[in-house]
Amino acid sequence: MTQPKAESANWRDYYELCKPNVVLLMLLTSVIGMFMSVPGMVPWEALVYGNLGIALCAGAAAAVNHLVDSRIDLVMARTHNRPIAQGRVKTRDAAIFAAVIGGLGMAVLLIKVNALTAWLTLASLLGYAVVYTLFLKRATPQNIVIGGIAGAAPPLLGWTAVTNQVDGHALLLVLIIFIWTPPHFWALAIHRRDDYAKVEIPMLPVTHGIGYTKLHTLLYTILLCVVTLLPFATGMSGSLYLLGAVCLGAGFLYWAIVLMRGNDPKAPMATFKYSIIYLMALFMIMLLDHYLLPAMTIFEVEY
Repeated sequence: MTQPKAESANWRDYYELCKPNVVLLMLLTSVIGMFMSVPGMVPWEALVYGNLGIALCAGAAAAVNHLVDSRIDLVMARTHNRPIAQGRVKTRDAAIFAAVIGGLGMAVLLIKVNALTAWLTLASLLGYAVVYTLFLKRATPQNIVIGGIAGAAPPLLGWTAVTNQVDGHALLLVLIIFIWTPPHFWALAIHRRDDYAKVEIPMLPVTHGIGYTKLHTLLYTILLCVVTLLPFATGMSGSLYLLGAVCLGAGFLYWAIVLMRGNDPKAPMATFKYSIIYLMALFMIMLLDHYLLPAMTIFEVEY
């Protein structure tokens, strides 16, 4: 398909290149990773500069994704109006933009935060922009599973921005997002199966069918419900979090079962939308629990 005639770009086009809704969700988990790493208030320098650097690098990775996918974006209904696909932003300008904001993000992290967070953020950026977008997305139907580790990194980045060390509890937050990503994305992929088939991207519903994808969405949702109990089991979070995780997990399971039954054509998008609310609510409840109630572990024994 021929790319539309170029139009003049404005700031909104460059803002869209950064996938702001995705970046904001990442920042939410990054901020909560920061607060979960300390018993009191997070130092303002880590809070401001850490999230600024992470946001700039995440925006750069998103812009690279726009660059690499511009041809298929033009064909797919969900993405055909993106700035590069429509010619509003030239590929050269988008590449310069990605390099500049990515470089600024790294500079902020290296100078104002710490080197550990900077290099972990760079690894996450390369994991999404290069490993996932350039290779995995077109190579295997397990693309979103393997590549999901890059998108799961923000809580760890927030944690290290404050503590300058990798902690087991931070990795547990990463695990939650890593397990959440497949059922979240596969619900959308089911809804957009024809689009992915048209551009020959081997998403699971295209290569293995919708029924197979629905089953695996349900299985990953069950696994997610188990994994989200671990913060309570390890003493990281308390009873308020446990109650929230169980209730939110029950809601996710409900939609996964509705999706599996296949009687509701609106179920894929309803599941996808709920998954976003689920993750935001889960992390917010975790934060409330962290400051309102003392954590306890199921392995504690009173004498």
